[in-house]
Amino acid sequence: MTAAVRRRVFLSRTAGMAGTAALGLAGCGSGAASGGTVRLTVLAASYGRTVGSPIVDRWHEFIAAFEKEHRNIGIDLELAPIEKIDRTLAERVAAGREPDIAQSYTFADYAEAGRLYSADDLFDLSAQADFLTPFARAGELGFTEYGIPFLTSTPRLFYHTGHFARAGLSGPPTSWAELRTAARALKAAGVTTPYGLQFGPEAAEDEALAWMLATGGGYGGQAGYDFPKDANVEALTWVKEQLVAPGLAGDDPARFSRTPAYAAFLKGEVGMMLAHPVLIKAADRAGVPYADAAFPMKDGGAAPPVGLSDWLMAFKRNGHRQECAAFLDFLYSERATTRFAQGQGTLPVTVSGSEALRAQRSARALWPFIDQMPRAEFHPVGRSTWPKVRDTLRQRIGAAVGPGGDPRALLKTLQKAAEAAEAARPAAAQPEDVAP
Repeated sequence: MTAAVRRRVFLSRTAGMAGTAALGLAGCGSGAASGGTVRLTVLAASYGRTVGSPIVDRWHEFIAAFEKEHRNIGIDLELAPIEKIDRTLAERVAAGREPDIAQSYTFADYAEAGRLYSADDLFDLSAQADFLTPFARAGELGFTEYGIPFLTSTPRLFYHTGHFARAGLSGPPTSWAELRTAARALKAAGVTTPYGLQFGPEAAEDEALAWMLATGGGYGGQAGYDFPKDANVEALTWVKEQLVAPGLAGDDPARFSRTPAYAAFLKGEVGMMLAHPVLIKAADRAGVPYADAAFPMKDGGAAPPVGLSDWLMAFKRNGHRQECAAFLDFLYSERATTRFAQGQGTLPVTVSGSEALRAQRSARALWPFIDQMPRAEFHPVGRSTWPKVRDTLRQRIGAAVGPGGDPRALLKTLQKAAEAAEAARPAAAQPEDVAP
């Protein structure tokens, strides 16, 4: 399983479409209305049995409910394995067979080529206003939204309360100095990995960004990349000198990725680490005593959380703007977005969905994650070069904090790689054969 797949599995475990009954679509029934006057093709990810959820069946149930209410629209669903979804979409586009709606990690290259409808084309103003602002903005290219956030999350600092008690710690760290003190106490208490630093190739860009945001740094954004800023150097230098060098972050953080980190936490081998709400149910099932807290700013206070999302996009080629809009409106209804998140390990991307879930006592464990969503900050996903730059970061960031590593030199290398990718980027052009 590839690093990208492992990351998606954790963020999306059991995050399939809720069934018709779960969605609360009264009167929608379970039978599909075939033979609509317009047929939309929808390309989505299939997670298979490995995530323990019959997502394929739930997609079909959701589509049946939609077709019941929209007799003039039929849906042709194409499911691609999670590890092949991006490649499948790229092949479809290259062959001139764009789906009407697709799920993907990225959207910027298709938007840059003029292939996508914008959110203005698909949603009315009230619906657009319902999206959480940072997630909507992350889906922008040139200040126009093309990527529609779909499966979303933000991490928090999970900590093993049993280990903390044995180490004489009364609560989670609220600054980096306290985090270091807690890590030292955990190590003295015999915890194998006091802080689970996830700088391995699976999702190192998330862990690194969390530390940089906590010093006021980041990767850059709409205006371009900005890796070598002093705040980023400060963050990586602190991690190298205060966590990795003293042995407080495990044997080899450069090889410690999200999937093994989660497994290690569930085995009681990790004292604290960044994790997503999908870990909640897993920890409950494993009987691990835990709590979560905001990741701390270096000098105290809650740091902006890292925002993560998959994206939906609607392609222009077939000219089905109105039908795509109808389907997406159905998909992002308050009831649907709430049900998608409830108990699934992902979070609602709309204000109404967040408020509805925030009001449910059964979802109390998700409330802190929901509350921090409006402060989320993202990777530069609105740049078509980001996937290539991200891969370089994943390969090299771990060495920067290891023995002999040089954080400033690494960040300069990333900047050069980003600038080279930008220079090699083909000029954006509107394809002649794309429908308006």
